[in-house]
Amino acid sequence: MPGMTSGVHTNDPVLQAAFWSALLRQVGIIAVLFLALLLAYGLLRRRFAGAPAPATAAMAAEPRARRILRVSFGILWVVDGILQVQPQMAAGLPSQVVQPAASASPGWVQAVVNAGGTIWSFHPVQAAAAAVWIQLGIGLWMLASRDGWSSRLAGLSGAAWGLIVWVFGEAFGGIFAPGLSWLSGAPGAVTLYIVAGVLLALPARAWAGHTLGRLLLAGTGAFWLGLALLQAWPGRGYWQGGGDGTLTSMIEDMAGLAQPAPQARMINGVAAFTSAHGFEVNLAAVATLALAGLGLIAGAGWPAGPARLRAALPARPRVLRIVIPAATALCLIVWVLIQDLGVPGGLGTDPNSMVPWVVLLWTGYRAATSQQVFSPERSVAPVSSARGPLASGWTATRARPLASTHSVAAIGALGMALVGVVPLAAASLSPHADPLIARSIAGAPHAVNRPAPDFQLVSQSGQPVSLASLRGAVTLLTFLDPRCTDDCPVATELKEASALLGSSAPQVRLVAIAASQRHFGTADIQALTRAEGLDAVPNWLFLTGSAAQLQATWGKYGIFVSHMAPGASSVMSDMVFVIDKDGQIRLEIRDNPGPGTISTRSSFAMLLSDAARQALNLS
Repeated sequence: MPGMTSGVHTNDPVLQAAFWSALLRQVGIIAVLFLALLLAYGLLRRRFAGAPAPATAAMAAEPRARRILRVSFGILWVVDGILQVQPQMAAGLPSQVVQPAASASPGWVQAVVNAGGTIWSFHPVQAAAAAVWIQLGIGLWMLASRDGWSSRLAGLSGAAWGLIVWVFGEAFGGIFAPGLSWLSGAPGAVTLYIVAGVLLALPARAWAGHTLGRLLLAGTGAFWLGLALLQAWPGRGYWQGGGDGTLTSMIEDMAGLAQPAPQARMINGVAAFTSAHGFEVNLAAVATLALAGLGLIAGAGWPAGPARLRAALPARPRVLRIVIPAATALCLIVWVLIQDLGVPGGLGTDPNSMVPWVVLLWTGYRAATSQQVFSPERSVAPVSSARGPLASGWTATRARPLASTHSVAAIGALGMALVGVVPLAAASLSPHADPLIARSIAGAPHAVNRPAPDFQLVSQSGQPVSLASLRGAVTLLTFLDPRCTDDCPVATELKEASALLGSSAPQVRLVAIAASQRHFGTADIQALTRAEGLDAVPNWLFLTGSAAQLQATWGKYGIFVSHMAPGASSVMSDMVFVIDKDGQIRLEIRDNPGPGTISTRSSFAMLLSDAARQALNLS
């Protein structure tokens, strides 16, 4: 997919070092933020120490079901944030996670996903670091905020970020791709994070009674029934075993990931068993998923009339006491034997879908069977630390303090998330790739200070050009085969670098010297100039001369040009020389080696424009 890769190896040491450096800098910012908040909190407590307790609104204690949901998904977001700290994440996520997720989807899905992947591949360090702090911030925010608008906003933030990840990171959970299966995590694990965020964002009255829990259980049951039907649908390959079976292939793909040896042996054993008994395994999967779905619907008390709904009576706890543990066991079995625990294999970014499903099951169970009754009373009471026997009930109220360690932690967690959001938003507004990508591929520019060798050649328009005639302007000098048949991105990079220079572009000359043993005539260099759209660039010069003149110039600059067969491109040394206004070589930049991607071409263009500006300032 175009733009989905930065062209950098996932274990590139330069990119990894930059990633760690960015994280350390941001740790410092976050530490300062928390210290400032703690200092302000301490000053406020000292300022009001001994003062009469102000009257504040009392609030109802958080329902146990909501607490389960909030704490569990807060922990999951924190785990996901920690997983984003993997050093391979900066370069590897687009090519190893996002692209495989979208590869089987329709073209329009790939186009949407590619838009998000391009931001990551253009700015891998900023994006990777941002993902760490956004997810850690959301998780800690959920854990710290137990009630009120802060807690609801934390849920809403989790839903919003989850939606972004679901679209751009999971390719809509693969719902538009063939082979959709509950066993593999459909419709995307982050869909469940979105559901959890929406539930947490609901007002307190939504958690009154049992309706919300029953709806959650019944909706889960209906969804599972639908996916059981999809799993059983003929012609999708799930009923057959052997290497061609869809389920076998799915498990074998998980087995092929780098992971601990015991885990690899286990998943390989499951793959072998599924290959030998594909029909039976799929039958068991369909039957258990359908039974679990029916059990959840029955336990939730559906179908029921409007009067039953309005009564908000408890669901059928006896049924749910059997169904919920059984469904939990089913989820854990699938998580271990089919989803391969989600995390240890490959570049895992979350534990996959089964753990979130378990959390939603128990949240629904608690909400549907709890005896708590909502009371809309909002009395005014003084701040008190007393805890009575009603402190854990939904009707119990407690005074809301003006400030607490929880509120300090919530504000700090929000600040942590913003440490990720702000740089990512700024990076997404830039259409140009980070020059760090070019430095990681070709190495840092080599600083020198020596006279540039002179030459006497002619331009694409037949005008004589020498190094002396270029004095007074900074020159970006490279060597280019006019009949380049492979990927030769330097011409495009120079053109983009000139555009990046803006008003400084007239002070910079883009100069290429023909580098071919066969094709170096004026017609050849004119053809490439037109093909690359450089004929409209006023500061572009493509120089040539006789074979002897060119060979002499190559030798002066240390450029090797091979003698290739007819129709093939010359093999040459990839180099751009940055020559200042006085004819001194200031920098030697190794040009983009190998096939160039969108991000590498943009990154090299940024590197060249930065080098030209540096030379202008030095001159």
